[in-house]
Amino acid sequence: MLEHSLQCALDERYLRRALQLAERGRGHTHPNPLVGAVLVKNGRIVGEGYHPRAGEPHAEVFALHQAGEEAQGATLYVSLEPCDHHGRTPPCSLALLEAGVGRVVVAARDPNPKAQGGLERLRSAGVAVELGLLEAEARAQNEVFFHALRRRRPFVLWKAALSLDGQVATRSGHAAWVSNALSRRVAQGYRQWLPAVMVGVGTVLADDPQLTVREPDFRAFPHLLEPPPLRDPLKVVLDTEARTPPGARLFAPGPRGEPARVAVLVGAGAPAARIRVLERHGATVVELPREGGRVSLEAALAWLWEQGVDGVLLEGGPTLAGALLRKGWVDKVALFLAPKLVGEGRGALLGFAAGRMDEALGLETRRLELLEGDIWLEAYPVWR
Repeated sequence: MLEHSLQCALDERYLRRALQLAERGRGHTHPNPLVGAVLVKNGRIVGEGYHPRAGEPHAEVFALHQAGEEAQGATLYVSLEPCDHHGRTPPCSLALLEAGVGRVVVAARDPNPKAQGGLERLRSAGVAVELGLLEAEARAQNEVFFHALRRRRPFVLWKAALSLDGQVATRSGHAAWVSNALSRRVAQGYRQWLPAVMVGVGTVLADDPQLTVREPDFRAFPHLLEPPPLRDPLKVVLDTEARTPPGARLFAPGPRGEPARVAVLVGAGAPAARIRVLERHGATVVELPREGGRVSLEAALAWLWEQGVDGVLLEGGPTLAGALLRKGWVDKVALFLAPKLVGEGRGALLGFAAGRMDEALGLETRRLELLEGDIWLEAYPVWR
């Protein structure tokens, strides 16, 4: 019994290390998942690896290369099921068999049917396979990947900074700054996480945001021990009439000198002259159908999905947030509530309203913390 308990503790320790390694790829693997792997033999780690970006070798391969001949008879701890298909890289299941790995401990199944089957192949070859330890943590780490495969559209996280009385700006429209500096750094961590950030043209005209990753705080990700290489997300502007100013700050190079990636999604029939100006300034302009006089949100999300964008950070104003909530297309909420009372101002949502209190949208709270006075809340909408 004692020996079994000790083995369980060791399994959890090494699998948790695999989750930590996976975080090194945060922001770079889309549309692939974050995956980390650890090879252990005779009580010591002989190989480690993580998936750095789509198209490059998987975590297991890096761990096997580091271990070399010591992989023979070793135990592999991996956060997601080893793949069993030929994609841009060969199957990890075959690489593990060729290396002679003796035992495999996996946190979660791969939800992608094309990649599944690695566990069955390993078991049929006589490898001891265990599944499910730290599964909830592994699934949470890859919630965008799991969601996107299930829903076939990008995961949408709505982030907003509000006063305690629910305002995002004063009556005059002034909104800098509602939340404090630490809250803003935590919000920057979301930009690193998700491959795209979306705003409406009203936000561009009113605030002229950069939408870059500068000094992020990664406390939203419990397994992340060291910052991943920073990169800016794709900047997406919903702009029915192509009113985005070509001199807007979102077109400027990022803080690390990288050219800005900007997609302006315009409505069918938007002024051609404005479109040409935006394209000359480096924007990818995409003409989409209109719905209710505005760019169709369904078409916008579908276009992003076609580009391999599996997650979107919604930082637009109340109109865009309200429209997506009305559609039921907000999958997670991150709110930063500042200890301020604005009184009469601009509310967090427009066009989204409950007639009765029992019709209000419920939220399943998963995080509630203080950030130097601000209240940080993460929650999932409870759609009826």
